[in-house]
Amino acid sequence: MTTVSIVAGPRLHLAQRIREVAANTPAAYFGIVLGLSGLGGAWRAAALAWHLPTVVGEAVYALAGAVWAVLVVLYALKAVLAPDKLAVEAAHAVQCCFIGLAGVATMLVASGLIPYSAGAATVLFGLGFLFTLGFAVWRTGGLWQGGRDHGTTTAVLYLPTVAGSFVSATGASALGYQDWGQLAFGAGLFSWLAMESVLLHRLLTGPEKPVALRPTLGIQLAPAPVGAVAYLSVGGGAPDLFAHALIGYGLLQVLVLARLSPWIAKAGAVPGLWTFSFGATAMATAPVRLVAHGDAGAVAVLAPVLFLVANGLVVGLTIMTVALLLQRKMFAAPAAASQART
Repeated sequence: MTTVSIVAGPRLHLAQRIREVAANTPAAYFGIVLGLSGLGGAWRAAALAWHLPTVVGEAVYALAGAVWAVLVVLYALKAVLAPDKLAVEAAHAVQCCFIGLAGVATMLVASGLIPYSAGAATVLFGLGFLFTLGFAVWRTGGLWQGGRDHGTTTAVLYLPTVAGSFVSATGASALGYQDWGQLAFGAGLFSWLAMESVLLHRLLTGPEKPVALRPTLGIQLAPAPVGAVAYLSVGGGAPDLFAHALIGYGLLQVLVLARLSPWIAKAGAVPGLWTFSFGATAMATAPVRLVAHGDAGAVAVLAPVLFLVANGLVVGLTIMTVALLLQRKMFAAPAAASQART
Protein backbone atom coordinates (compact mmCIF):
# COMPACT_ATOMS: atom_id res chain seq x y z
CA MET A 1 0.00 0.00 0.00
CA THR A 2 2.86 2.35 0.81
CA THR A 3 4.45 1.83 -2.60
CA VAL A 4 1.12 2.44 -4.35
CA SER A 5 0.60 5.63 -2.39
CA ILE A 6 4.08 6.89 -3.23
CA VAL A 7 3.48 6.28 -6.95
CA ALA A 8 -0.09 7.58 -6.96
CA GLY A 9 0.85 10.81 -5.16
CA PRO A 10 3.01 12.30 -7.95
CA ARG A 11 0.50 11.13 -10.57
CA LEU A 12 -2.36 12.85 -8.82
CA HIS A 13 -0.27 15.99 -8.42
CA LEU A 14 0.63 15.94 -12.14
CA ALA A 15 -3.01 15.44 -13.14
CA GLN A 16 -4.05 18.30 -10.89
CA ARG A 17 -1.35 20.53 -12.33
CA ILE A 18 -2.37 19.73 -15.91
CA ARG A 19 -5.99 20.53 -15.05
CA GLU A 20 -4.93 23.81 -13.47
CA VAL A 21 -2.79 24.80 -16.46
CA ALA A 22 -5.52 23.88 -18.96
CA ALA A 23 -8.19 25.74 -17.00
CA ASN A 24 -6.03 28.87 -16.95
CA THR A 25 -5.02 28.78 -20.63
CA PRO A 26 -6.63 31.80 -22.33
CA ALA A 27 -7.29 31.81 -26.06
CA ALA A 28 -5.18 34.98 -26.20
CA TYR A 29 -2.08 32.79 -25.93
CA PHE A 30 -2.61 31.73 -29.54
CA GLY A 31 -1.25 35.20 -30.29
CA ILE A 32 2.19 33.76 -29.54
CA VAL A 33 1.76 31.45 -32.54
CA LEU A 34 0.81 34.42 -34.71
CA GLY A 35 3.98 36.27 -33.77
CA LEU A 36 6.28 33.29 -34.29
CA SER A 37 4.64 32.31 -37.58
CA GLY A 38 4.82 35.90 -38.73
CA LEU A 39 8.55 35.97 -38.01
CA GLY A 40 8.99 32.68 -39.85
CA GLY A 41 7.28 34.22 -42.86
CA ALA A 42 9.51 37.29 -42.63
CA TRP A 43 12.61 35.07 -42.69
CA ARG A 44 11.32 33.13 -45.68
CA ALA A 45 10.84 36.42 -47.51
CA ALA A 46 14.32 37.57 -46.41
CA ALA A 47 15.86 34.36 -47.76
CA LEU A 48 14.45 35.26 -51.17
CA ALA A 49 15.27 38.97 -51.02
CA TRP A 50 18.69 38.90 -49.37
CA HIS A 51 19.71 35.22 -49.54
CA LEU A 52 19.71 34.86 -45.76
CA PRO A 53 19.89 31.31 -44.33
CA THR A 54 16.63 29.45 -44.88
CA VAL A 55 17.16 27.34 -41.78
CA VAL A 56 16.29 30.26 -39.48
CA GLY A 57 12.80 30.75 -40.89
CA GLU A 58 12.12 27.02 -40.89
CA ALA A 59 13.28 26.73 -37.27
CA VAL A 60 11.01 29.58 -36.23
CA TYR A 61 8.08 27.96 -38.05
CA ALA A 62 8.87 24.68 -36.26
CA LEU A 63 8.79 26.48 -32.91
CA ALA A 64 5.47 28.10 -33.86
CA GLY A 65 4.08 24.67 -34.72
CA ALA A 66 5.24 23.21 -31.40
CA VAL A 67 3.67 26.07 -29.41
CA TRP A 68 0.47 25.71 -31.44
CA ALA A 69 0.28 21.96 -30.74
CA VAL A 70 0.71 22.51 -26.99
CA LEU A 71 -1.94 25.23 -26.91
CA VAL A 72 -4.42 23.17 -28.94
CA VAL A 73 -4.07 20.30 -26.46
CA LEU A 74 -4.38 22.61 -23.45
CA TYR A 75 -7.40 24.42 -24.86
CA ALA A 76 -9.10 21.13 -25.74
CA LEU A 77 -8.47 19.97 -22.16
CA LYS A 78 -9.92 23.24 -20.93
CA ALA A 79 -13.12 22.52 -22.86
CA VAL A 80 -13.32 19.06 -21.26
CA LEU A 81 -12.00 19.67 -17.75
CA ALA A 82 -13.09 23.27 -17.13
CA PRO A 83 -16.07 24.01 -19.41
CA ASP A 84 -17.32 26.62 -16.95
CA LYS A 85 -14.17 28.69 -17.44
CA LEU A 86 -14.43 28.33 -21.21
CA ALA A 87 -18.05 29.51 -21.04
CA VAL A 88 -17.03 32.55 -19.00
CA GLU A 89 -14.30 33.37 -21.52
CA ALA A 90 -16.68 33.00 -24.46
CA ALA A 91 -19.17 35.33 -22.81
CA HIS A 92 -16.57 37.99 -21.95
CA ALA A 93 -16.88 41.13 -24.08
CA VAL A 94 -13.11 41.33 -24.70
CA GLN A 95 -11.65 37.87 -24.10
CA CYS A 96 -14.13 36.12 -26.38
CA CYS A 97 -12.66 37.65 -29.54
CA PHE A 98 -9.34 35.92 -28.90
CA ILE A 99 -10.99 32.53 -29.36
CA GLY A 100 -10.92 33.14 -33.10
CA LEU A 101 -7.13 33.13 -32.93
CA ALA A 102 -7.20 29.35 -32.58
CA GLY A 103 -8.31 29.09 -36.20
CA VAL A 104 -6.00 31.87 -37.41
CA ALA A 105 -3.02 30.21 -35.72
CA THR A 106 -3.95 26.91 -37.35
CA MET A 107 -3.96 28.48 -40.81
CA LEU A 108 -0.57 30.07 -40.18
CA VAL A 109 0.92 26.76 -39.06
CA ALA A 110 -0.54 25.22 -42.21
CA SER A 111 1.30 27.84 -44.27
CA GLY A 112 4.52 26.76 -42.62
CA LEU A 113 3.84 23.17 -43.72
CA ILE A 114 3.31 23.95 -47.41
CA PRO A 115 6.93 23.35 -48.56
CA TYR A 116 6.95 19.96 -46.84
CA SER A 117 3.46 18.54 -47.46
CA ALA A 118 0.93 20.47 -49.50
CA GLY A 119 -1.71 17.85 -48.77
CA ALA A 120 -1.33 18.05 -44.98
CA ALA A 121 -1.15 21.83 -45.20
CA THR A 122 -4.40 21.95 -47.19
CA VAL A 123 -6.24 19.79 -44.66
CA LEU A 124 -4.93 21.78 -41.71
CA PHE A 125 -5.67 25.08 -43.44
CA GLY A 126 -9.21 23.91 -44.20
CA LEU A 127 -9.84 23.07 -40.55
CA GLY A 128 -8.47 26.42 -39.43
CA PHE A 129 -10.47 28.28 -42.05
CA LEU A 130 -13.76 26.59 -41.11
CA PHE A 131 -13.22 27.36 -37.44
CA THR A 132 -12.24 30.96 -38.21
CA LEU A 133 -15.21 31.55 -40.49
CA GLY A 134 -17.67 29.93 -38.10
CA PHE A 135 -16.43 31.92 -35.14
CA ALA A 136 -16.35 35.18 -37.14
CA VAL A 137 -19.97 34.76 -38.20
CA TRP A 138 -21.06 33.80 -34.67
CA ARG A 139 -19.21 36.68 -33.01
CA THR A 140 -20.19 39.29 -35.59
CA GLY A 141 -23.83 38.26 -35.26
CA GLY A 142 -23.58 38.87 -31.54
CA LEU A 143 -21.99 42.28 -32.05
CA TRP A 144 -24.71 43.37 -34.45
CA GLN A 145 -27.32 42.81 -31.74
CA GLY A 146 -25.86 45.70 -29.74
CA GLY A 147 -26.18 46.05 -25.99
CA ARG A 148 -22.42 46.40 -25.41
CA ASP A 149 -20.55 48.63 -23.01
CA HIS A 150 -18.51 51.15 -25.04
CA GLY A 151 -15.61 50.58 -22.66
CA THR A 152 -15.19 47.10 -24.12
CA THR A 153 -14.67 48.46 -27.63
CA THR A 154 -11.04 47.60 -28.21
CA ALA A 155 -8.85 46.48 -31.10
CA VAL A 156 -9.67 42.84 -30.30
CA LEU A 157 -12.76 43.41 -32.44
CA TYR A 158 -10.48 43.17 -35.47
CA LEU A 159 -9.61 39.56 -34.71
CA PRO A 160 -12.66 37.55 -35.84
CA THR A 161 -13.21 39.12 -39.27
CA VAL A 162 -10.18 41.25 -40.20
CA ALA A 163 -7.34 39.02 -39.00
CA GLY A 164 -9.22 35.89 -39.97
CA SER A 165 -9.98 37.11 -43.49
CA PHE A 166 -6.51 38.46 -44.25
CA VAL A 167 -4.78 35.30 -43.05
CA SER A 168 -7.31 33.23 -45.02
CA ALA A 169 -6.44 35.24 -48.12
CA THR A 170 -2.70 34.74 -47.67
CA GLY A 171 -2.99 31.03 -46.94
CA ALA A 172 -5.43 30.30 -49.75
CA SER A 173 -3.16 32.04 -52.24
CA ALA A 174 -0.12 30.13 -51.02
CA LEU A 175 -2.03 26.90 -51.64
CA GLY A 176 -2.89 27.98 -55.19
CA TYR A 177 -6.42 29.32 -54.63
CA GLN A 178 -5.88 32.99 -55.41
CA ASP A 179 -9.46 33.51 -56.56
CA TRP A 180 -10.79 32.40 -53.16
CA GLY A 181 -8.05 34.42 -51.52
CA GLN A 182 -9.27 37.55 -53.29
CA LEU A 183 -12.74 37.04 -51.82
CA ALA A 184 -11.26 36.67 -48.35
CA PHE A 185 -9.13 39.78 -48.88
CA GLY A 186 -12.23 41.78 -49.71
CA ALA A 187 -13.98 40.55 -46.58
CA GLY A 188 -10.99 41.58 -44.46
CA LEU A 189 -10.41 44.93 -46.15
CA PHE A 190 -13.94 46.27 -45.80
CA SER A 191 -14.36 44.81 -42.30
CA TRP A 192 -11.21 46.68 -41.30
CA LEU A 193 -12.30 49.99 -42.81
CA ALA A 194 -15.72 49.75 -41.16
CA MET A 195 -14.28 48.83 -37.76
CA GLU A 196 -11.42 51.34 -37.84
CA SER A 197 -13.65 54.37 -37.46
CA VAL A 198 -15.52 52.77 -34.54
CA LEU A 199 -12.33 52.01 -32.67
CA LEU A 200 -10.76 55.41 -33.31
CA HIS A 201 -13.98 57.10 -32.16
CA ARG A 202 -13.73 55.15 -28.90
CA LEU A 203 -10.06 56.13 -28.44
CA LEU A 204 -10.70 59.78 -29.26
CA THR A 205 -13.89 60.39 -27.30
CA GLY A 206 -14.10 57.71 -24.61
CA PRO A 207 -12.49 57.58 -21.19
CA GLU A 208 -8.83 56.62 -20.81
CA LYS A 209 -8.24 52.95 -21.51
CA PRO A 210 -7.62 50.92 -18.32
CA VAL A 211 -4.02 49.81 -17.76
CA ALA A 212 -4.83 46.10 -18.16
CA LEU A 213 -6.40 46.71 -21.60
CA ARG A 214 -3.64 48.90 -23.03
CA PRO A 215 -1.61 46.02 -24.53
CA THR A 216 -4.60 45.28 -26.79
CA LEU A 217 -3.55 48.40 -28.73
CA GLY A 218 -0.90 46.20 -30.28
CA ILE A 219 -3.64 44.74 -32.45
CA GLN A 220 -4.23 48.24 -33.84
CA LEU A 221 -0.95 47.90 -35.72
CA ALA A 222 -1.88 44.67 -37.49
CA PRO A 223 -4.59 45.38 -40.12
CA ALA A 224 -2.53 47.54 -42.49
CA PRO A 225 0.65 45.41 -42.71
CA VAL A 226 -1.21 42.07 -42.49
CA GLY A 227 -3.51 43.41 -45.19
CA ALA A 228 -0.45 44.35 -47.24
CA VAL A 229 0.87 40.78 -47.01
CA ALA A 230 -2.55 39.46 -48.02
CA TYR A 231 -2.79 41.93 -50.91
CA LEU A 232 0.62 40.95 -52.24
CA SER A 233 -0.38 37.29 -51.96
CA VAL A 234 -3.63 37.56 -53.88
CA GLY A 235 -2.36 40.12 -56.40
CA GLY A 236 0.90 38.58 -57.57
CA GLY A 237 3.28 40.52 -55.33
CA ALA A 238 4.37 43.33 -57.67
CA PRO A 239 5.02 46.76 -56.10
CA ASP A 240 2.22 49.25 -56.64
CA LEU A 241 0.59 52.29 -55.07
CA PHE A 242 -1.87 50.38 -52.90
CA ALA A 243 0.80 48.08 -51.44
CA HIS A 244 2.92 51.12 -50.58
CA ALA A 245 -0.12 52.90 -49.10
CA LEU A 246 -0.88 49.99 -46.78
CA ILE A 247 2.72 49.92 -45.59
CA GLY A 248 2.66 53.68 -45.13
CA TYR A 249 -0.41 53.52 -42.91
CA GLY A 250 1.24 50.74 -40.96
CA LEU A 251 4.28 52.96 -40.40
CA LEU A 252 2.02 55.67 -39.00
CA GLN A 253 0.60 53.14 -36.52
CA VAL A 254 4.15 52.15 -35.52
CA LEU A 255 5.08 55.76 -34.77
CA VAL A 256 1.92 56.46 -32.76
CA LEU A 257 2.32 53.26 -30.75
CA ALA A 258 5.99 54.09 -30.13
CA ARG A 259 4.89 57.47 -28.77
CA LEU A 260 2.42 55.64 -26.48
CA SER A 261 4.88 52.95 -25.37
CA PRO A 262 5.51 54.40 -21.86
CA TRP A 263 1.73 54.63 -21.32
CA ILE A 264 1.19 51.06 -22.54
CA ALA A 265 4.18 49.74 -20.57
CA LYS A 266 2.40 50.54 -17.30
CA ALA A 267 0.70 47.17 -17.77
CA GLY A 268 4.05 45.54 -17.02
CA ALA A 269 5.55 42.37 -18.49
CA VAL A 270 2.41 40.50 -19.52
CA PRO A 271 1.66 37.91 -22.24
CA GLY A 272 -0.75 40.41 -23.76
CA LEU A 273 2.23 42.24 -25.26
CA TRP A 274 2.36 39.47 -27.88
CA THR A 275 -0.48 41.39 -29.57
CA PHE A 276 2.23 43.62 -31.06
CA SER A 277 4.08 40.71 -32.65
CA PHE A 278 1.85 39.82 -35.59
CA GLY A 279 1.57 43.37 -36.85
CA ALA A 280 5.30 43.97 -36.33
CA THR A 281 6.32 40.83 -38.23
CA ALA A 282 3.89 41.63 -41.05
CA MET A 283 5.32 45.16 -41.05
CA ALA A 284 8.66 43.51 -41.85
CA THR A 285 7.36 40.84 -44.24
CA ALA A 286 5.49 43.07 -46.68
CA PRO A 287 8.47 45.35 -47.53
CA VAL A 288 10.87 42.42 -47.74
CA ARG A 289 8.53 40.64 -50.15
CA LEU A 290 8.44 43.79 -52.27
CA VAL A 291 12.23 43.93 -52.28
CA ALA A 292 12.30 40.31 -53.45
CA HIS A 293 9.96 41.39 -56.25
CA GLY A 294 12.32 44.16 -57.39
CA ASP A 295 11.16 47.19 -55.37
CA ALA A 296 14.14 49.51 -55.05
CA GLY A 297 12.54 52.67 -53.68
CA ALA A 298 11.75 53.89 -50.16
CA VAL A 299 10.45 50.47 -49.17
CA ALA A 300 13.86 48.95 -49.91
CA VAL A 301 15.47 51.45 -47.53
CA LEU A 302 12.98 50.68 -44.75
CA ALA A 303 12.88 46.91 -45.19
CA PRO A 304 16.10 45.96 -43.32
CA VAL A 305 15.27 48.31 -40.43
CA LEU A 306 11.76 46.90 -40.04
CA PHE A 307 13.12 43.35 -40.32
CA LEU A 308 15.61 43.95 -37.50
CA VAL A 309 12.97 45.59 -35.30
CA ALA A 310 10.57 42.68 -35.79
CA ASN A 311 13.28 40.17 -34.87
CA GLY A 312 14.24 42.15 -31.79
CA LEU A 313 10.63 42.42 -30.66
CA VAL A 314 9.88 38.71 -30.99
CA VAL A 315 13.14 37.74 -29.29
CA GLY A 316 12.32 40.10 -26.43
CA LEU A 317 8.78 38.73 -26.09
CA THR A 318 10.12 35.18 -26.12
CA ILE A 319 12.57 35.96 -23.30
CA MET A 320 9.75 37.60 -21.33
CA THR A 321 7.52 34.55 -21.84
CA VAL A 322 10.21 32.11 -20.71
CA ALA A 323 10.74 34.24 -17.60
CA LEU A 324 6.99 34.21 -16.86
CA LEU A 325 6.94 30.44 -17.31
CA LEU A 326 9.83 29.98 -14.90
CA GLN A 327 8.04 32.22 -12.41
CA ARG A 328 4.85 30.13 -12.92
CA LYS A 329 2.90 33.24 -13.89
CA MET A 330 1.78 32.16 -17.38
CA PHE A 331 -0.87 29.76 -16.11
CA ALA A 332 -1.63 31.24 -12.72
CA ALA A 333 -5.21 31.60 -11.53
CA PRO A 334 -6.90 34.79 -12.78
CA ALA A 335 -6.83 36.43 -9.35
CA ALA A 336 -3.05 36.04 -9.29
CA ALA A 337 -2.47 37.08 -12.88
CA SER A 338 -5.28 39.45 -13.77
CA GLN A 339 -3.01 41.80 -15.67
CA ALA A 340 -1.55 38.95 -17.67
CA ARG A 341 -4.91 38.30 -19.25
CA THR A 342 -5.27 41.26 -21.57
